Amino acid sequence: MTRKPAHIAVYDTFADWETGYATTGLVRVGYETRTVGPDLEPVTTMGGLRVTPDLALADLRPEDSSLLILTGADLWDSGDDLAPFARKAREFLDAGVPVAAICGATAGLAREGLLDDRAHTSAISFYLAATGYKGGERYVETDAVTDGVLVTAGPTEPVAFAREVFALLKVYEGEVLDAWYRLFHDSDASAYEILEAAEQAAGEATGRAPEQAGRA
Repeated sequence: MTRKPAHIAVYDTFADWETGYATTGLVRVGYETRTVGPDLEPVTTMGGLRVTPDLALADLRPEDSSLLILTGADLWDSGDDLAPFARKAREFLDAGVPVAAICGATAGLAREGLLDDRAHTSAISFYLAATGYKGGERYVETDAVTDGVLVTAGPTEPVAFAREVFALLKVYEGEVLDAWYRLFHDSDASAYEILEAAEQAAGEATGRAPEQAGRA
């Protein structure tokens, strides 16, 4: 089955650690990931990596995407440089296309008014309260939250963030999704056998070797 790409926003001070589980898992099951920058100029992540975007934000359309991922960055809290990414998230949500925001990106969505009427989480409630948004009553004290086609999480929860993305896109479901989370979050070795069996079944169904079928 041909899938539309998953788009990951990249900008200076991008928080490297927050999306690796999600993007790797998506690629393992056949999604293409494409980076989206403010323009096509290289950006530098918080970890010092230089990334050249595949696409400029102005050229990104919801109808061409499976998902928009927004990561944390110092720039979310130091001005309006990243506000266009929050406005693009609004376009995606209005079109019914998933958005996944973690860490500082949740503050960007709050400022855009996108969390006023949706259940959500972040690093901590008063972090979002400082934005002046109206959604405080919808804040949930948990690792990650999905409300409709919006996923939110705090900076220390990249595994839970990926779990919610996988569930939303039906990458893994039920017992397999639980096993994936237990393996990567809890180091529960007993979950590995369940994942292996699921990957073998996926490989047989698609004609791919088991090691290509979705190991995250």
